[in-house]
Amino acid sequence: MAESICRALRDGALQGEHAPALTIKDSIASPFGFHVFTHLLTQLSSNILAAKSQSRGLVLVAFSRSPSFYLDLLNRKDIDVASSQKWIEILDCYTDPLGWKDALLASGNGGSLSNEASTGASLCRNVKDMDKLYSSIIELGKGIVGQGKVRFCVAIDSVNEILRHASISSVAGLLSNLRSNDRVSSIFWLSHSDLHEDRVTAVLEYMSSMVASIEPLNQSANGHRCNWESLPLLEHNYWKGKFHVRFKRRNGRVRVMSEEFHVEQSAINFRSISSEDEIVNRSLLPKVQFNLQLSEKEQIDRAKVVLPFEHQGTGKPIQIYDGRRSLTDGKSEAEPVSIGILQTNENSSKGEIIYLRDSDDERPDSDEDPDDDLDI
Repeated sequence: MAESICRALRDGALQGEHAPALTIKDSIASPFGFHVFTHLLTQLSSNILAAKSQSRGLVLVAFSRSPSFYLDLLNRKDIDVASSQKWIEILDCYTDPLGWKDALLASGNGGSLSNEASTGASLCRNVKDMDKLYSSIIELGKGIVGQGKVRFCVAIDSVNEILRHASISSVAGLLSNLRSNDRVSSIFWLSHSDLHEDRVTAVLEYMSSMVASIEPLNQSANGHRCNWESLPLLEHNYWKGKFHVRFKRRNGRVRVMSEEFHVEQSAINFRSISSEDEIVNRSLLPKVQFNLQLSEKEQIDRAKVVLPFEHQGTGKPIQIYDGRRSLTDGKSEAEPVSIGILQTNENSSKGEIIYLRDSDDERPDSDEDPDDDLDI
């Protein structure tokens, strides 16, 4: 399932459509959203270098980590970031997001402050200005891929940091503008869902074509009180969890997929849900008072039932009784039938229906209009 997300980000946008957008959301109960973010970042970077992606460059907007952290991360994954062909740009919103350090250095009061901006990273000194932030991202992307129709992808490591300085409407406008830009191939971002109201999370999910949710493996690990005997098990399961992804298709349908993840030495691994877990999930379904499945004997008995008008393969022509004549005397003409009270005649070999009027006041059937005598 994580591979499905990687393929969607790799394939990018179709002509005339918005770029695919992914929201990665986690919580304090399972705070491994950043591991998923770095996993997708490295996978997408590998596809870009191998020319397997629609995008030919990557713009990384760093809010929660320094640019040097991401450069070291990519180097540890054997991804060449110092190649002669520039393919990645980092917008540094981590070192001096509000321009305070720059103001202190300009006034001469911050001479002891060191420049934490890494070489090659573009420094952003006002993250409150969404228009400036948008233009900086686009300009960095165009600097990588040049002019023309070549696209680039955008990665934002923390939307929560942006929401500290801007309203949700401004952030939604930024994400919408990035998605609708014809130079952006795909975009994904990380959000800690329990730091904001539900409406904020709902807006971010609405802006996304894919939503990846990280949940704890069991409910007992979700911050609830437990006894001391269960602590070793909770600690063991803490590094595991469930990874749910909701895909919004172009035809309006929604597809939901789930799998498990396990974090080992700052790396995250994904695997399908085991059969044992599926058995447990089936056991949690509500029990009904009737059986929806047939036993083997019931299936055999059902197969022996002769359905109405079913051809049995005897080779004889099938005669269907139409209610007007006897099957034994097919050549005889149909007897006239009158609707009325059913009476049986013991001396007759055939049944007949004789209609008797209830009273003399009842008019016989006639084609005459019963209202002809009315003076209208």
